[in-house]
Amino acid sequence: MRYRFLFEQMVRRELRRKYQGSALGVAWYVVNPLVLMGAYYLMFGVVFKVAEHEDYPLFLMVGLVVWIFFSQSLLSAAPALLDQGSLIRKARFPRETIPAAVVAVQAVTFASVLAVVAVITFALRGVGASVVLAPLLLAALFAFVLGLSLLVSVLHAYFRDVAPILAAILLPWFFISPIFFTPGDITGNAAARAALEWLNPAAPFITSIRDVIWGGVWPSAPTVLYVIAAGALALAGGAALFRRMEAELAVVV
Repeated sequence: MRYRFLFEQMVRRELRRKYQGSALGVAWYVVNPLVLMGAYYLMFGVVFKVAEHEDYPLFLMVGLVVWIFFSQSLLSAAPALLDQGSLIRKARFPRETIPAAVVAVQAVTFASVLAVVAVITFALRGVGASVVLAPLLLAALFAFVLGLSLLVSVLHAYFRDVAPILAAILLPWFFISPIFFTPGDITGNAAARAALEWLNPAAPFITSIRDVIWGGVWPSAPTVLYVIAAGALALAGGAALFRRMEAELAVVV
């Protein structure tokens, strides 16, 4: 709380900096996911027909928005401490403020686009009672992403291979995540379906959020418990590792 002003200024500066001077400004944060949705719908909904779902563009968009928040937060957080090296060397403040501000910026994008998608989805498909779970699921997702962002940011400050390795991992990870499909769409094998559902830590977040927004149904109890536990463990683990390694940050950055 003592450094909330610094945190707010970091978030504001990053929001302005990315598209400063462009005609649409921060509106690009919303436009980019919409453009991606159109491209992926053409590829996986029209050309290859990966899955058949009612209102497939909305099905696709919910999963895509969750993934963009997840992946862009990690990719942006990884070099964040190095980018703010001069500030770290000159001033004393909680270093976790830096990756947290990066995640907060991505959360603004995520919330803006998801709100648009949710309004359209509710208008076309109705609102299910399960929507009351949305704040809990989104909070768990934010905690999960923040915890992993703390982890990758401090690791990359010490080991500069972390960011390129992360970028390489996220590409295949994207295609095996249930963004364009549900596991049941592509395999009838119970073991393979379970692997897609539970071994991919991003999958339960995508599935549960899409269930309450697009499907209007209650996520399964194991899925809800998974996202809550994953969010808590990621945040606790990321914060613990960050605090353990931050002592030498002023030297390594």
